[in-house]
Amino acid sequence: MPDSLRIGLIGHGFMGRAHSLAWQAVAPVFDLPLVPEPTAVAGRNPDAVADFARTWGWASHESDWRRLVERDDIDVVDITVPGALHAEIALAALEAGKHVLCEKPLANTLAEARAMASAAKDASTRGVLSMVGFNYRRTPALALARDLVESGRLGEVRHVRAAYLQDWISDPEFPLVWRLRKEEAGSGALGDLGAHLVDLVYFLTGQRISGVSALTETFVKERPLPQAAAGLSGVGGTGRGAVTVDDTAIFIARCEGGAVATFEATRFAPGRKNAMRIELNGSKGSLSFDFEALNELHVYDATADGAHSGFQRILATEPQHPYLQAWWPPGHSLGYDHTFVNQARDFVMAIALGTPPRPSFTDGLYVQTVLDGVETSAREGSAWKPLTWEEGI
Repeated sequence: MPDSLRIGLIGHGFMGRAHSLAWQAVAPVFDLPLVPEPTAVAGRNPDAVADFARTWGWASHESDWRRLVERDDIDVVDITVPGALHAEIALAALEAGKHVLCEKPLANTLAEARAMASAAKDASTRGVLSMVGFNYRRTPALALARDLVESGRLGEVRHVRAAYLQDWISDPEFPLVWRLRKEEAGSGALGDLGAHLVDLVYFLTGQRISGVSALTETFVKERPLPQAAAGLSGVGGTGRGAVTVDDTAIFIARCEGGAVATFEATRFAPGRKNAMRIELNGSKGSLSFDFEALNELHVYDATADGAHSGFQRILATEPQHPYLQAWWPPGHSLGYDHTFVNQARDFVMAIALGTPPRPSFTDGLYVQTVLDGVETSAREGSAWKPLTWEEGI
């Protein structure tokens, strides 16, 4: 029988649920040399975390993440809490010899990301591995797109268009949740949505961004405090508070391989629920993808006979497509949750084989470098901001 891999989850919100489902499903779906065991979950509210553990099949629970990190029966620490806690938890877990999976973006600041990447490099010399949870890399259609780019189907990539459009805070009376407070989230649409775009462009093209010019905007400056929005009173329970992050971020970029790119991230696009869109144009063709139709990839071959050419719709559900050999028969679509199962599979395999997982903390540092550059450019009035990154980390 395969050996076990004992998982400790920190955080039990939206991402905690997605990761819990993945750890439960990954071993039955994929043939793994290590079987993940949901061993413990940590959260600040003792009653809430106990209820979560019962509901999602965690064997035990802690109300202090430090106790979870210190436990001898934990092999992997999975971090799904807000970004303000990422660095402290990850550094402690790596020091304790635990493998670490950390949700994106890697940190709230460039300094934190740099410290995390450095610690991850040091830990890797002791066989302790780490990975950033950019789950969209594990969408089969996007993994297929990367294969097409790597094989030369698009030729030289010249244009990148990347947009992530949502609408969930377009109502000005939506409460001031943690994602709208810089001290907890780091940034707004930029870090929450734009980070995915920056990572995916690197994943798909292999080109990193060498410079940006950006603008950001906060459309709704104040919002009801959460308790006030719920009609409750008490300390901090009435009135409104300042929104301290961006509602939208737009920037142009140059890539190190010569491509030029446009990026847009917003939570103020009414009717767009999770429209993450990528289009690449190359010397031999194009491809486009929209996560609201996540099983489809559209590919154009510019070398074909013009009289019969056009975008080809590929339904990425065939067993030869990435990850699909373990899932359903052709034509039976996957969903958002499956990207987390595929991600868990890749992390387990990296640990079992002792190979560096991707995206690494260094990849996360690269993304944080771009986010920092975007914020700096916007703050300086859309000034062009050249970017550099630490190759040695």
